Amino acid sequence: MRHIKGMVSAFLMLCVGGAMAAPAVKVLALFPGKAMLEIDGKRKVLASGARGPGGVLLVSADAHRAVVEIDGERREMRLGSTVNASYAATERREIRILKGGHGGYFVDGLINGQPVRFLVDTGATSIALSEVDAGRLGITHRIDGVPINVATASGRAVGHRLKLDSISVNGVRLNDVTAVVIEGASPQFPLLGMNVLSQFEMDQRENLLILRSKY
Repeated sequence: MRHIKGMVSAFLMLCVGGAMAAPAVKVLALFPGKAMLEIDGKRKVLASGARGPGGVLLVSADAHRAVVEIDGERREMRLGSTVNASYAATERREIRILKGGHGGYFVDGLINGQPVRFLVDTGATSIALSEVDAGRLGITHRIDGVPINVATASGRAVGHRLKLDSISVNGVRLNDVTAVVIEGASPQFPLLGMNVLSQFEMDQRENLLILRSKY
């Protein structure tokens, strides 16, 4: 009987453990290669590649953002941003982008959980990236993509259209996003095209571009 009671108790503990919510995470401070996180109310300084309470993994960090993996899902987080136990980002979904030195608007993001630097391009119908970037990101475009002809600033080129698992811009995540991988080393930066930009309201003020999530 005691053996049976012990088995029942262990079963109940497993059930309760399986029902536990993912930890709530807040970014308190950012440093190159490190971040101070508040995980379920407890402060913890983690180096890139280290795990904290609840299995929270700090994938990477710099002075501007951290990439955090929570319960197997990667999130891009800024200073002061929070992800609660139900994975709903509580930060305001507004992205402010200053015009860069080359006259373009650049914004950090993720493709399939890997960090990239996007160039905002309202003339691109979808996300576009070079096969050099695709190789770095582990995208097998020749296997998973459909060959197409594309028009670029330098003329016609061969590309492969495919679906990305996910992209993230300042904590706003989209799944199953269409992208085109262009053969060669161009574009120099992955282009953030209209299939993503259409999810935002765009407000341009002199050298500032403001993207506000519609959803």
